[in-house]
Amino acid sequence: MKTKKLMMMTLAALAFAFGVCSCGSDDDEPDVAVAAQVAGSYTGEGIMTVMGEVFNSTPTYVFEKATDVSLNMTIPATSGGSMNIPALLVKNITLNNSNDIITGRLDSYTGTVNDGNGASKSYTVTDLTAIFKDKAVVVSYTLKYGNMPFTLSGQFTGTKK
Repeated sequence: MKTKKLMMMTLAALAFAFGVCSCGSDDDEPDVAVAAQVAGSYTGEGIMTVMGEVFNSTPTYVFEKATDVSLNMTIPATSGGSMNIPALLVKNITLNNSNDIITGRLDSYTGTVNDGNGASKSYTVTDLTAIFKDKAVVVSYTLKYGNMPFTLSGQFTGTKK
């Protein structure tokens, strides 16, 4: 009887020890950098507003990992009326991950690009916000291109290819 009781106590102790020491599924998996989670091409609906005039398109925005916590974004070429703007690169959009929503923000970025005629043009992107959830993204920004006397407002909603 004492042997049976001792065996039961030993089994209970072992079950408890193994239960406490069990491994979690996330302990051995490396963390994926936040930028790598959202990097890729997204296709969807683009809206560019210029002086109250709205231009719709179905562009593809590309997000590339710059660092573990930042992205570079390519705004695709756009045209409307007499306006032709080549693809524009926006660098170092800082990312933040909160509750499975990844948010990218950038106050201002200035770059230069060659237009269709080979001339170098400067551009400034301000107030950029990109919100990623699952395989979807929503982007908004303001753009000043070359010597245009007005700013353009860009919005994009897309899904990852």
